[in-house]
Amino acid sequence: MTRPVRPAPPHWTALVFQLLPFADAASVDLPLGRLLRLALFQVSVGMAMVLLNGTLNRVMVVELGTPTWLVALLIAVPLLVAPFRALIGHKSDTHRSVLGWRRVPYIWFGTLMQFGGLAIMPFALLLLGKPGAFNIGLFGATAAFLLTGIGFHVTQTAGLALATDLAPEDKRPRAVALLYVMLLVGMMFAAFVIGGVLIDYSATRLVQVIQGAAVLTIVLNVTALWKQEARNPAVTAPDRERPTFSMLWQAFVKDGRNARLLTAIGIGAAGFAMQDALLEPYGGEILGLSVGATTGLTGAWALGSLIGFMISGRMLARGWDPLRLAGAGMVIGINAFLLVLFSGPFAAPLMLYAGALTIGLGLGLFSVGTLMEAMSLAKTETAGLALGAWGAVQASCAGAGIALGGLLRDGVATLVGNGEAASIATRSAGYSTVYILEITLLLIGLAAIGPLVGPQRRSPPDADDPLSQPFGLREFPT
Repeated sequence: MTRPVRPAPPHWTALVFQLLPFADAASVDLPLGRLLRLALFQVSVGMAMVLLNGTLNRVMVVELGTPTWLVALLIAVPLLVAPFRALIGHKSDTHRSVLGWRRVPYIWFGTLMQFGGLAIMPFALLLLGKPGAFNIGLFGATAAFLLTGIGFHVTQTAGLALATDLAPEDKRPRAVALLYVMLLVGMMFAAFVIGGVLIDYSATRLVQVIQGAAVLTIVLNVTALWKQEARNPAVTAPDRERPTFSMLWQAFVKDGRNARLLTAIGIGAAGFAMQDALLEPYGGEILGLSVGATTGLTGAWALGSLIGFMISGRMLARGWDPLRLAGAGMVIGINAFLLVLFSGPFAAPLMLYAGALTIGLGLGLFSVGTLMEAMSLAKTETAGLALGAWGAVQASCAGAGIALGGLLRDGVATLVGNGEAASIATRSAGYSTVYILEITLLLIGLAAIGPLVGPQRRSPPDADDPLSQPFGLREFPT
């Protein structure tokens, strides 16, 4: 009697395909290992985002005593570069070089700028807290934040373009979706690791963390870039004709419907972003959480965004309207800010963590929904501009929201007499005002996006319609 043959255990690549979202983006021309290696630049970008939007704003406000409005302006500085992402992508598309590389120069110099900004950042921040050195520290901090912001925007834009160059046309949205998943995973790991290292905060440890991130940025990005783009001198020939950016942009803005869509995107982005510079200081100042504990709020936010991203894929695959999905994200965001608003009076850190997680969930649904709508419009030679305009409006309004949130928080705190002797309720007045305004903006955003939703809004999908294909992205939600 022969024994039944036990099936061989699945190869590790089969397990990866089963567990990793969008692993089917791999192809013969772009194997999964090569795609995951390319995605390492997203990990460095996520690490920089955690430092800028999470750890450093709390350290500057609570430990270094920097005014919240100034911290908000510094955090908003990198977003000044975001409106130029469409131009950066256009320049990398039409780059002239005898070396034959279009994307490599942009990724390399973006990496150098990101490294330089992180390298000088900790010393500039420490000077902000020293009497007599504030102006020098402010100049250095502004330069550091701007360099870091320019660096990761250029790196991310050119990296996305390189991924779309390497992936087959039918796999491109799935490949970009996988890169975005890696961004969120990188943000979560960076938040938890940095938070764990900074549990016992000291200036020396802060310098070590930020400069360690600078070195790791070079390592990750060089590894991601190594032997990815083949040289093609014919594509980058200096005498090659190329369309001008202004001509393509004018062709795109002639469509009047785009204006209302971009307005709704801008209002929603500002509504979600005003708390970016306030959430961790709120946890530290009002709830008394440590630096490590408040950095975990960014990890919770990234986890919520990842969950929202996964839910978006399922809902869109079932035929959900993208703008209806974006509206659902706004509704979830309203409830999330209510959780954050009441976490202070109830002295409930878990409620604050739940609010941070739910903010990420709502933002994930909103970002993917509006991005898929922009993708459905991008069917002509202005496709890159349509997606670039989406990213530019969202990032610009988010930056304005961050700055306004910090200014409003400090202004209200001054009016109500916020100080060391003030009660917790009085000190939380500025934060509460911002959260209430965010709820209002999301309600206005719902009203703006509502008329765009309807059964006759879109013609029946064809083979080129992104909504008729497996869920994926052509640009990164910001």
